Amino acid sequence: MKRTVIAFACVLLAGPALAQSLGEKTGVNSALGVAPTTADFVKEVAVSDMFEIESSKLAEQKGNAQEKRFAQQMVTDHTKTSGELKALVGDGKVQATLPTALDSSHQSKLDKLKGVSGKDFSSDYDSYQVSAHEDAISLFDRYSKGGDNAALKDWADKTLPALRHHLDMAKELGKAPSVGQAK
Repeated sequence: MKRTVIAFACVLLAGPALAQSLGEKTGVNSALGVAPTTADFVKEVAVSDMFEIESSKLAEQKGNAQEKRFAQQMVTDHTKTSGELKALVGDGKVQATLPTALDSSHQSKLDKLKGVSGKDFSSDYDSYQVSAHEDAISLFDRYSKGGDNAALKDWADKTLPALRHHLDMAKELGKAPSVGQAK
């Protein structure tokens, strides 16, 4: 028991040294409404954008007509936010490292989407889009209110309306009649 407590304490103390803090990784920060660190925010946003772009490219190929329209918008909008984030980091306004690949959680979701089609693809893609945008809104909202980088806080605040619109659109996926739509 004592070893477990010591090990847990070491993990908590080492949190800032890890690629992503334990609070963000476990969802504790989100549940408590705690703003992510700048490093966590940048990592989460970059990974989220990569996932949105890659999963939506699949939806442009495999999705029904409604999903294809939505996916085109996601590729356009998330390519734009990726570029904006890269510019903030690149010009030195934000001190953080941009990840170059998906984390294991997002990669496994993408792999699952690659392996399914038809209604299975639609079900997975649609639910991933709703949860991804709910998570993004929480992340951006928390950072815009309590982040420690003024330029990034401003960008997060300006990006929130588009994310809320994306969530509304994602919630409509699968609700439209499927008559005449390609599967």
